[in-house]
Amino acid sequence: MSTSRYSGDHPCFNAGAKGRFGRVHLPVAISCNIRCNYCNRRYDCANESRPGVTSAVLSPAQAGVYVKKVLEKEPRIKVAGIAGPGDPLANPVETLQTLRLLKARFPDLLLCLSTNGLALADHLEELLDAGVSHVTVTVNAVNPDVGQRIYGWVRCGKVVYRGRAGAEILLERQLEAIRLLKSNGVTVKVNTIVVPSVNDEHVGEVARTMAALGVDVLNCMPMAPNAGTPFEGIPEPGAQLMEKVRSEAEAHLPQMRHCTRCRADAVGLLDEDLTRAMRGCLGDCATGSSRNAEKPYVAVATLEGVLVNLHLGETATLQIWSETGDGFRKIEERDAPEPGGGILRWKQLAETLRDCRAVLVGGIGENPRNVLLDHGIEPIVMNGFIRLGLDAVYHGRNLAQFRARRNGCGEKGRMRGRRFRMLTGVRPLSRERHEAE
Repeated sequence: MSTSRYSGDHPCFNAGAKGRFGRVHLPVAISCNIRCNYCNRRYDCANESRPGVTSAVLSPAQAGVYVKKVLEKEPRIKVAGIAGPGDPLANPVETLQTLRLLKARFPDLLLCLSTNGLALADHLEELLDAGVSHVTVTVNAVNPDVGQRIYGWVRCGKVVYRGRAGAEILLERQLEAIRLLKSNGVTVKVNTIVVPSVNDEHVGEVARTMAALGVDVLNCMPMAPNAGTPFEGIPEPGAQLMEKVRSEAEAHLPQMRHCTRCRADAVGLLDEDLTRAMRGCLGDCATGSSRNAEKPYVAVATLEGVLVNLHLGETATLQIWSETGDGFRKIEERDAPEPGGGILRWKQLAETLRDCRAVLVGGIGENPRNVLLDHGIEPIVMNGFIRLGLDAVYHGRNLAQFRARRNGCGEKGRMRGRRFRMLTGVRPLSRERHEAE
């Protein structure tokens, strides 16, 4: 078993901890990069307990507010994780922002995520830097002939793979990611969704392969049939089949037998779930109503007052906007701190924007992003009209269509400057300037 520090406190990795310690799942990851034939990600499905379901979606800053309230309600929470409702690493900006914020504000929490593994290797270094110690990877097949029956498509960057090609690339990247996780001392659990007549006879091979990679524990999860999916007509595997599958897999890996098929917004101890009780709090945090009084404004980096189009490091002034009874209005402009000064510059900016809940920017560096998040100000990187961004912030609507995104699945550092120029129209800073920003 893993020797990772504090592994015994994680209730999903250690059955002995499930009655002593709890977890909170933060639903910050909307999008997914694969199509599983058993998955239907519906929101506001209050009576279901299954992965992919949540009553609200949080931004990173909202997630920080929510965790604070959760810990006040239940101090036995030891783990904060991201498990959807999509895939965390199909949403790397939101996921990594959230993890960094949690590391800074709640250093005693264990950080984990649950992913299909497709983009995991691309972000491994960032995840380690953010303090992630536990990762769950869903591996449903180690034979592409089986995998192609489970996945409708797999999207790498802008390319969509179907059939056996999709299953092959997913498996290749899953195996690479798990090797990297274990070589870096991360505790790894593998989830395998058991689908009768599709992969139930294959789970033993999955367990054998995962054991060879050093995986710590295997969780065989019965598929929950979902209407509107290709597998809706396949019945949920019964207790007898699941026991047979787990017994075969246990010859290779320890089994998690206490899984509750948690929602993407699950909170509490596994035996004392608080998801229903905290639903109102989750909704308040998602709409920002829990902090409206102290942070009524939104700052905007703009060149002409119509579009969000300036990198934070390049703007000399920030417009301050407020919501009114009949829309939005600009109330003033505030000077940004002078360039230079390193991290102190961004702490000064956070003080300048202390009454702002968010700042809309065309681009932002890691240092200012982390400082602003730590001060409860959400940096939102977007391209588009100011009023559309304000509407999304104030009314809790999805900003995905406006966001400037990075390509995933293998795009590394040498492409970042080119992507940045394409998305923002701003030339990247010099190395010396970048380090200061």
